[in-house]
Amino acid sequence: MMAALADKAAADTILTLGAEDFVADCAGALWWDAAATLVVSDLHLEKGSSFATRGQFLPPYDTGVTLAALAALIARYRPRRVVALGDSFHDGAGPARMAEDDRAVLAGLQRGVDWLWIAGNHDPDLSGALAGSHADSLDEAGIAFIHEPSLRPTGPEIAGHLHPCAKIRGRGRAVRRRAFVHDGQRLIMPAMGTYAGGLNLRDPAISRLFPEGLSVLMLGDDRVYAVGHGQCWPD
Repeated sequence: MMAALADKAAADTILTLGAEDFVADCAGALWWDAAATLVVSDLHLEKGSSFATRGQFLPPYDTGVTLAALAALIARYRPRRVVALGDSFHDGAGPARMAEDDRAVLAGLQRGVDWLWIAGNHDPDLSGALAGSHADSLDEAGIAFIHEPSLRPTGPEIAGHLHPCAKIRGRGRAVRRRAFVHDGQRLIMPAMGTYAGGLNLRDPAISRLFPEGLSVLMLGDDRVYAVGHGQCWPD
């Protein structure tokens, strides 16, 4: 089913917001070539260890796997800057729980890169805990980069927080994948975190933000696929 859309993939990975073009990467990141900037969202590092503090034990490898995916993106695009759109850690104490090996990997990724941590609802204040700059939002080239989507945006914006996923059916089976959702003015990014959950894009929390309709870019294993909104099913 995914393969049937392969001939569309190359053209459909380019997103335009305002006057700026972005590449939607199948890892769930955005590449902004004009600003040499990699944008990621909802890494939810140390989610496994956060659950462990409450007695729910998960394999403690999520941070390492997520950082490896981030490292691959940085090697691919060689950004001058990385912007992380909030919920980079699953809670504010996450940086203190990081294993030394993971801490060293993150430090290596930040070396020589301008790194901006946008505050999220899970990690509202990481200042002092991590290298890099910290802000509530970034406004650049007429685009707002924020964690939670605005209910009444005043211009183009790129946000995270909602972890959009799309579900399609065909040939007797269903496929559910993380997805970018956008309408040319607003873009909501998929979560990149290994243990981050997903919200079906037909949920009112997402659909109400796009009253004029939305476009869907579903993440595949090695490419991004444009899927019609009408093809997407609720869970």
